[in-house]
Amino acid sequence: MSDETPRDGDLLVRIGAIVFLIGALATLATITPLFIGAEPLPSVFYWLCMLMGVGFLIAGAGVVRSVIGQRRRTQADSASLAR
Repeated sequence: MSDETPRDGDLLVRIGAIVFLIGALATLATITPLFIGAEPLPSVFYWLCMLMGVGFLIAGAGVVRSVIGQRRRTQADSASLAR
């Protein structure tokens, strides 16, 4: 466990990474039958592959939120030093 306090957007980045990994595993499961000559998986797995993009967007939103929060803290620190 880290002693660092969680910052804005950290949770979104972690959730995005988990969703992306689920999508990546679904992608691997979907393309494997194509290479080994087995029957293709049901279309649900093809829809689960879309989670890679969704996870990427969630993680990106977390990074943007983190940047905005850090910018606010920097501006607040600059304003308090200027006084």
